[in-house]
This record gives sequence, C-alpha cells and structure tokens, in this order.
Amino acid sequence: MSDSLKILIIDDDQDYRASARSLLESQGYVVLEADSGREGLRKVVEQRPDIIVLDIMMECDTEGYGVNQAIKYQDAYADYRNIPIVMVSSIDLTPDERFPMAGELDMIRPDFYLTKPLDIPKFLEVVQRAAAHCPSHREA
Repeated sequence: MSDSLKILIIDDDQDYRASARSLLESQGYVVLEADSGREGLRKVVEQRPDIIVLDIMMECDTEGYGVNQAIKYQDAYADYRNIPIVMVSSIDLTPDERFPMAGELDMIRPDFYLTKPLDIPKFLEVVQRAAAHCPSHREA
C-alpha cells in the first residue's frame, strides 16, 4: 500500500527530517523534504505529494499554519486541497486549544495533529490513517 505514496516533510529541523525520512522509508513510503514553508509550497506543486507532514514553527512561529491555510483555502493551491496534512509540532496545544476564540480556526486546523517528540507507533498509525484519506490511495 505505502510503496507508491509520497510524503512531503516540511520542517526546518534537519535532524527531525532525517529521522522521519528514515522511519517513513522503512515503511515503504517515498519521502520528499522541504526546510521552509515557501519551499514546501513549491514542492507541493512540483511533486504532488500524497501526504504532508508539517511543522508549525519554522522561519516564524506560525509558518506551518500559513502553509496549511494556503493549501486548504487559497485558489492557487486548489488542486492540492485534498492532500491530508499531519501537523507535527513541539507545541503541546492543538490549534483548537491554542486559539479557542479564533474566528478562522478552520483555516489553520490540520487533518491530524501530533506533538514532538514523536510517539513512533502513534505517528505511523496517523500516517496510515492519512494514507487511507489521500486521493491517490482512494483511486487505487
């Protein structure tokens, strides 16, 4: 199942990307990497990943939320809206907990949310759940 699925990791932490890459590749996924939100958005368009693993705090403290919002709501990324986003952050609070009064909370809410350090079995379970929701897997 995972052999043909591409996962894009967008995170500025090189060590985290290397660890996540190794883990995901050991499960048969093809892994792409980006070290910033800007590079990540470019790779979404160029590489059309099946799943995105996204950090929040990169060049700024909320960069991942902006990437999530761009993919899910901006017209320029309309073709990529159905790509599941797994947000993985050292911030213990989900967007719902962190911004309970935000009017546009739906715009920054990812499909899945996990915290660092990773609980590896839970991470792999969430990636499998995301894979079941990705458009390319449903078409297979």
